[in-house]
Amino acid sequence: LSSHALDMFDNFFTELYDACDKMDIPADAAISESGLGQFEINLLHQPNALKAADDAWLFKILVKGIARKNGFAASFMAKPYPNYAGSGLHMHFSVLDHKGLNIFDNSSAEGSAALHNAVQGCLSAMPGSMLIFAPHANSYARLVPEAHAPTSVAWAYENRTVAIRIPSGPPKSRRIEHRLPGGDVNPYLSVAVILGAALNGIEDGIEAPTPITGNAYTQKLPQVPETWDGAITSFEKSDQVARILNPELMLNFLSTKRQEASKMADLSPEQQIEIYLDSV
Repeated sequence: LSSHALDMFDNFFTELYDACDKMDIPADAAISESGLGQFEINLLHQPNALKAADDAWLFKILVKGIARKNGFAASFMAKPYPNYAGSGLHMHFSVLDHKGLNIFDNSSAEGSAALHNAVQGCLSAMPGSMLIFAPHANSYARLVPEAHAPTSVAWAYENRTVAIRIPSGPPKSRRIEHRLPGGDVNPYLSVAVILGAALNGIEDGIEAPTPITGNAYTQKLPQVPETWDGAITSFEKSDQVARILNPELMLNFLSTKRQEASKMADLSPEQQIEIYLDSV
């Protein structure tokens, strides 16, 4: 799939971008990805985190509705096809001070102490946040080595095998990319947990470990929870997540995920995929 794939969906993308313009959703150009019928569309950087989550949520609804109008289905499942790459919902962020200056920028390629503290916060909260980033049974099929999705608790500069990537570019645009969330996340919870974890790290002032180099999949690194049950347990016991989310919200989310897990356990993989294709 390449430019030919984009041409095949020309009417769909035309309608989608027209709708995004009318709804003030800052959708960037579509890119044909490696998966079957898979496309990437970036939502451009903006200063309001809640608006960014709103845009992500409304964008998903738009994509699904316009796809139905054009006679096909769209899904944000993390792993709809076992032999193709899954879908992620990566988040890039930086932090501005009261003067509008990026606190991650210290005019160097390494970034400021605040950036390193924020990275450490994200790493510390990562195991407990896994249920937010991979909320469904199918989510864990995406998180396998050498499949374009991170599996370890690690960070690096300009390295797409890690969960926390620091992209290259001018120091003024220094930012963090969190690569763990799948396409099936709730964007409100994902944004809240990522920014909350970064804030925890900045407040605690703990330095991040040395960034890795090379392929993270081939190194002995701490791993994120590999199963849904493991993620549920890590979420329930996480002191880091408890600093971010309201206790009642955590209890409600845990109850919902346990109920979903119980229901999915009685279904075949084919039945699960049929449900998730439409619901996420």
